[in-house]
Amino acid sequence: MIGALDREHAINLIETAVASGARKAAACRHLGIAVRTYQRWRKDDDLTDGRTGAHRVPHNKLSEVERQAIMQAAQRAEFADLPPSRIVPALADGGEYIASESTFYRVLNAERQLTHRHATRPAHLHKPRALTATAPNQVHSWDITYLPRTVRGLFFYLYLFLDIYSRKIVGWQVYEVECGAHAAALVEDITRREHIPRDTLALHADNGGPMKGATMLATLQRLGVMPSFSRPAVSDDNPYVEAWFKTLKYAPVYPGRFDTLSDARAFMEQFVAWYNHKHLHSGIRFVTPHQRHTGEDRVILQHRKTVYEEAKAAHPARWNGRATRNWDHIAAVKLNPEKGKTENAAWAEAV
Repeated sequence: MIGALDREHAINLIETAVASGARKAAACRHLGIAVRTYQRWRKDDDLTDGRTGAHRVPHNKLSEVERQAIMQAAQRAEFADLPPSRIVPALADGGEYIASESTFYRVLNAERQLTHRHATRPAHLHKPRALTATAPNQVHSWDITYLPRTVRGLFFYLYLFLDIYSRKIVGWQVYEVECGAHAAALVEDITRREHIPRDTLALHADNGGPMKGATMLATLQRLGVMPSFSRPAVSDDNPYVEAWFKTLKYAPVYPGRFDTLSDARAFMEQFVAWYNHKHLHSGIRFVTPHQRHTGEDRVILQHRKTVYEEAKAAHPARWNGRATRNWDHIAAVKLNPEKGKTENAAWAEAV
């Protein structure tokens, strides 16, 4: 017969193994019991073997004083966030032995202390401050994406900087590694080519190492560029670049994999030229990013508006009293807008 303490010990061992990534069936098999037996033990409030037999109190049962000693040790400041597998060796290093690891696990599990044993408050991640662009070179957004190579598991890295007002790619490069120094050099080149004065540009990015590295931050400070960052693991905080990466990788001409660095750079040069100068972007009234970046879109949109109004005047019945298509110039573009405009709306504008 298997006693109640042995059953409890077996349950604790299986739960510990499963929490560490083991399969439940394998853990049960290692202890010589069936999964259904384990499930029955977990379901039963009383772990006492129902078969007749001698009921003995184990001679080595912990006393209440010993249980309290285990709890006090686990709740020490230096052990408050450690599992028993680390507490017991640390105690031994200090010349102290209280109980085995399995006993620590059993006692802490019974007291519901196997998780955090100290008061903590989860970090509250604030949404990034809303940024608004009413002209080119006021708010840029950037990120790095993988470009798969023909050798599986190896990648090139595309660094991309986008103006959220015009959607124009203002800077890009493909490298073999992720490096903050490469990004910093690109920022310097962009500010010089675009003639951006100090303290007029905000640069938004994710929380990756190159984005928040010392080299990049020092360069931004020297150039007078204000950094802005997404919340960790929240891609919607950087929707314009994420949408552009989807435009790139879902394009029919995208090769999927690249043989050499020169191949990747040659493809990107052609694709960016097409995107900036040929692509009619739905988020900016179907003008090209270059036309909006240079202000040519105002003349184009006004001409379209005139054409539509003349067509309506000539054939009013076709519109049946409705207004013509909206060809008004978009005055402002927001990144991470406040309440009143959802993230989904910002994402739709980005595509």
